[in-house]
Amino acid sequence: MARATDSDLAPHELRVLLAVADTGGFSAAAETLGLTQSAVSHSVRGSERKIGAVLFERGRTGARPTPAGEKAVAHARRILRLLDVLIAEARSAARSDAAEGPLRIAAFRSAALHLLPTVLQRLRARHPGIEPRVRIVREVGRGTAGEVADGKADIGIATLGGSGPILPGLVASGLFEDPYALVHVVNHVAPRSLPLIDWAENCGSYTRDWWAAQDWIPTATVEAEDDGAVLSLVSGGHGMAIMPALSLVGAPNSVAVTDLGPKRPTRQVGYVTTFELARSAVVRALVRELRTTVPQGVSLLSVET
Repeated sequence: MARATDSDLAPHELRVLLAVADTGGFSAAAETLGLTQSAVSHSVRGSERKIGAVLFERGRTGARPTPAGEKAVAHARRILRLLDVLIAEARSAARSDAAEGPLRIAAFRSAALHLLPTVLQRLRARHPGIEPRVRIVREVGRGTAGEVADGKADIGIATLGGSGPILPGLVASGLFEDPYALVHVVNHVAPRSLPLIDWAENCGSYTRDWWAAQDWIPTATVEAEDDGAVLSLVSGGHGMAIMPALSLVGAPNSVAVTDLGPKRPTRQVGYVTTFELARSAVVRALVRELRTTVPQGVSLLSVET
């Protein structure tokens, strides 16, 4: 039988690391945990001694994770989440119940608005014990995949293939292809002559080559916060936009959607999770619902789980 060693970190030590990282200081972490500041400091020093690295930079304004600390905190979140999953699934198995417990989902805006409501409705009908918690995350930089990698989400609804290789420790799978279209106000005689409206999450590397080859697309003169703001501006006649179908679900009647032809760009929408959580009952239940729900105007992929 394996025995604990002096270098093993206990769950309560991991919770202290998270509290310090989340609150930005030892005093705030102590208040959150109901401990004394000296107890928090002692716990962090013990963790640093066991790991063999300084995890936090201490200063007058608080404590900030070092690069080693950022790694430790991300793993701590994932380990503690797996402990929660262990307890929930063992209890469910003992009672022969369906999947239950919290399910943390990170999603970009249009997926949260136009994909998840139907998915979660079906999920709750089949598994009333699952408690979904959805956070909207901008799909720029590390995006929803970063939330999963950092242990802040169990699964992320993500755009795949547009930001280089998947982050280490994660598994990804495609759900559907999301085609782009030209969007403009109805009855405009020359929509391609309109100024371009865009937003930061649009035109990833999956559309960049196509975009660069289109000499009729001007430089954007209006930059909006998100695709909802873009659609509102287009509806008001302020310009045209090139948008994915998922962003156009429920578009107002004042907006016309024009197909960009057989060589139109597409983005792949899928999910990312960790190798460990991919086997959990709550994540598998959500994935099953995701695979049977395709918003209008997009194409289902034939991809195995």
